[in-house]
Amino acid sequence: MKRKSGSGGASDGFARILANTGWLLGGKGVGAVLSLAYLAIVTRTLGVADFGRFALVLSAANVIKTLVSFDSWQIVVRYGQPHLAAGKGDALNRVLRFCILIDLGSALAGGVIAGAIIILFGNLMELSADMGWQAWLFCMVMMMTIRSSPMGILRLFDRFDASALAETMIPVGRMIGAGIALALMPTITGFLIAWAAAELLCAAVYWILALREGGERIGRWNAGRALDARHENPGIVGFLTATNLQTTLSSVGQQVAVLIVGLFVGPAGAGLYRLANQLANSLTKISSLLSRSIFVELTRTHSSHGADALRTLFRRTNRLALIAGAVIIALILTIGHPLLGLIAGKAFLPAYPLLLLLGVSACIDLVGVSYRPLLMATDRASLSLRITFIATALLLGLQAALLPIYGTMGAAAANIIAATVGFLMMGLASRRALDVHAAAEQTREGGA
Repeated sequence: MKRKSGSGGASDGFARILANTGWLLGGKGVGAVLSLAYLAIVTRTLGVADFGRFALVLSAANVIKTLVSFDSWQIVVRYGQPHLAAGKGDALNRVLRFCILIDLGSALAGGVIAGAIIILFGNLMELSADMGWQAWLFCMVMMMTIRSSPMGILRLFDRFDASALAETMIPVGRMIGAGIALALMPTITGFLIAWAAAELLCAAVYWILALREGGERIGRWNAGRALDARHENPGIVGFLTATNLQTTLSSVGQQVAVLIVGLFVGPAGAGLYRLANQLANSLTKISSLLSRSIFVELTRTHSSHGADALRTLFRRTNRLALIAGAVIIALILTIGHPLLGLIAGKAFLPAYPLLLLLGVSACIDLVGVSYRPLLMATDRASLSLRITFIATALLLGLQAALLPIYGTMGAAAANIIAATVGFLMMGLASRRALDVHAAAEQTREGGA
């Protein structure tokens, strides 16, 4: 079947990106408002030092989850689409079960790693023996609530609205839990229990919605072995490995930074850095939301339309990201300082310079949000992985060099430098990928 070219496929794809991102933004909008409320409760209740310890536990859990978890939703979308189009529900189910096995294995590995980190570095993070056990249990909850597989089902069927609903369970659960903790157990333990309950709630809702949406279309759960998916889907293991390493590298620097700051300047400094980083990321959540929508549509456009449609869609998403980045930087400059004081109180106002630097770094990532999805959709996951490795190594190296000299400001500045280098490299690789794809299409049409 000859693929359609031109702007038709790009226009449809761009419309779906806007619609799907709109659904995700709706859920995240609710989450952003609630996050301001529960952050205010936690920071004002615990104070700078205890919030720093709370932040270290959360960062340690997120680091471990990032290290061991796979973006298996991308596998479901990438390799599930051909089976769905061909009506091969059983083959799709084997892909899904293969991803579930990967997620379960990741959870077990994460539990072991969490225990080792707490035993080896618990004293450096100023965690008591009792707090160490609590941190390990929280990490185990985080591992067991990996929900990438049901997320993939919903995105495969373009049910971003259902995915947004499931995601809102985390801020809703945290808000309710923070209120209960404030009333009954206003301690680090109480808030950890609240955060863990929110993760469990989100995972349960994800699976309920995914199974309801998939129904018979995702085939039989006893049709063949899950491991057969490796042979039925050539390249799935390599793609899985590349996506895992890329997600790990792109996320671990941000989480490790909080731990490194804690080791150098103590829990109070880590708390300020964590708060600034979380606020900056809250203002730039559109980056991750756009990335999810863009990957689905670029994958569909690459397989169903011509090079012109792919290039047009890529350019439109770039313009959208540039506008969003400019707006968010303006928001940080105008309302960042008063917002910080309103949420956390005067004790946390020294975090504003960090908020400004980390916000600029996050906006640089936002402007280049379509680069990585394009490389993944055009089967250049290994190239994207190499660039991410270079950027992450640069980030950690700069943090190690600048933190002892300039403190937390040095760590934040390292983010801007690394983000800029990664942006330039990803942009160059993406444009080359488009040129190669267009040349290959012309060669096929000439041969035909």
